[in-house]
Amino acid sequence: MNLRILENLRNTLAKSCGLEPSVIPEIAPELCPPNMNGDFAVNCFRLASVLKKKPDVIAENVAQILSSDKDIEAVERVGAFVNARLRAEALHSQVIELSSGAVSSPILPPEKRRCILVEFSSPNTNKPLHLGHLRNNAIGHSISELLKKFGHKIVKVNLVNDRGIHICKSMIAYKLFGDLTDPEKAGVKGDHLAGDFYVKFDSELKKQIAGLRQSDSKLKDTGDDDLFEKTPIGCAAQDMLRKWEAGDRETLDLWKKMNSWALKGFDETYSRMGISFDKIYYESGTYILGKDIVEKGLSQGVFHRREDGAIYADLEKYGLGKKVLLRADGTSVYITQDLGTTTLKHNDFHPDEQIWVVGDEQIHHFKTLFAVLKELGFDWADKLHHLSYGMVNLPSGRMKSREGTVVDADDLFDEMFTLAKTATIERLDGADTPEDLQERAEAIGMGALKFMLLKFNSKTTMTFDPQASLKFEGDTGPYVQYACARINSILRKCSDNNIPYEPDKADFSKLSSKEERELSVRAALYPTVLKQAAEKLDCSIITNYLLDLAKSFSRFYREHSVMKADDESLRNARIRLALLVRDILSDGLSILGIKVPEAM
Repeated sequence: MNLRILENLRNTLAKSCGLEPSVIPEIAPELCPPNMNGDFAVNCFRLASVLKKKPDVIAENVAQILSSDKDIEAVERVGAFVNARLRAEALHSQVIELSSGAVSSPILPPEKRRCILVEFSSPNTNKPLHLGHLRNNAIGHSISELLKKFGHKIVKVNLVNDRGIHICKSMIAYKLFGDLTDPEKAGVKGDHLAGDFYVKFDSELKKQIAGLRQSDSKLKDTGDDDLFEKTPIGCAAQDMLRKWEAGDRETLDLWKKMNSWALKGFDETYSRMGISFDKIYYESGTYILGKDIVEKGLSQGVFHRREDGAIYADLEKYGLGKKVLLRADGTSVYITQDLGTTTLKHNDFHPDEQIWVVGDEQIHHFKTLFAVLKELGFDWADKLHHLSYGMVNLPSGRMKSREGTVVDADDLFDEMFTLAKTATIERLDGADTPEDLQERAEAIGMGALKFMLLKFNSKTTMTFDPQASLKFEGDTGPYVQYACARINSILRKCSDNNIPYEPDKADFSKLSSKEERELSVRAALYPTVLKQAAEKLDCSIITNYLLDLAKSFSRFYREHSVMKADDESLRNARIRLALLVRDILSDGLSILGIKVPEAM
């Protein structure tokens, strides 16, 4: 999908070199440098490897081809770059056709569409979702929506980590300190209540470890992990895990009760964030399959048994050493359930690709998982991808779940809503409070949060500042939302003043100013931006493009009146261009999971 002029250029270049057009990469428009006379530039370095010619030679050929096109006003060659200026009517009409198509239609033909499974969120039932989960959710949801845009079948999956030693820690703390409370009695959301007991466990564990060191000076330099099972509370948690895996009824009943609290709380948080899943797996339902896979691999000679009885995979050829897959006592480790879940996901959906959205602290884990699956001989093991992301910090520093210093998602949602509501009221400047104030504040607050979480490349560690994310002027979600609202206001003003909008009477040849041309060319970049974002699985490319497009619209709107245009053909042309920009901004925000208020 490209400008007709650039598609013609591609076809002509291919013909002149005796090649099929499909061999030549798509020639995407690039913004012409501001100090040069052109709308877009063609970078001929990108064509050199295919055409087997020097970039300067290709540029000369490109300049000749473009000069002969009736829709081109001027061509300028600068080294290996060719700048071209189109006739205004040709520029705007082609851009509107191109970008409108990117907004409304699947980008890939049916034969190139695939089934892609995206796993994200993956909460633990011993604590509520926090700011780190929100970055995970924002990335997973936006990547899913972006790939859907290309026509792929997307299966959104959530794996709930509902078993293991960390869950037992909350359960033991409840037995010790819970006094038979529940969310209703405590007046606390269920996932928050489970998290409170996780924090209490850690607090008690620290006291007991300190007591051990105080009673035995030889333990002074021994690490906390090594002292875990030497404490009464640590022994109790480990014993509870063994009872759970053995099917002890009392242990299972407590586990089901506390998990139900957490799961209900998660559903409320997901609903408010606009997150949903096509399938939810539970670690408790997949780890046994993982154990069976490990046992089968041992019988086939793929895995090995240590002298102490533990089963391991030899991954030396991958540079990953030896990895234990089952402990000596037969209990599973983290990777055990992932082997089961990954196999189950493949059998359930037969995807062409599986993507995991998981923090970068798990990079080694996924390298190990993928290597183990290759050792097992699964032919689909090469179609697995870990989309890692960096930590989210606060201006006050790093968060820690066990110490209760995380920012819970629900608390952050409330804070963003309150800040957005305050900012909206301030902007009313004494005008009547709108009836939809609550809905506006929710859309603006949640939009600010998601936009800021997606603004940076996922690989980077970022700092989230709620106040800064809500500024209506700056590189924020509300700035982009506001651009959409301003364009919507144009149509309302036309209606209020009985000024008809008639797109068929638009004269694009009159959109000749620098700001109008720049806005149109930037709109033409939208299909290319979507493609780049999908190839790199990086929605920060979209957020930054939306900011640039919104800023370009602001320059256009500041310099050129729409309502008071010289004649109706110019007014209709400006409205049509503005509406294209609104549709692109709205479509891009939709991919990011952000709603657009009708007014701000």
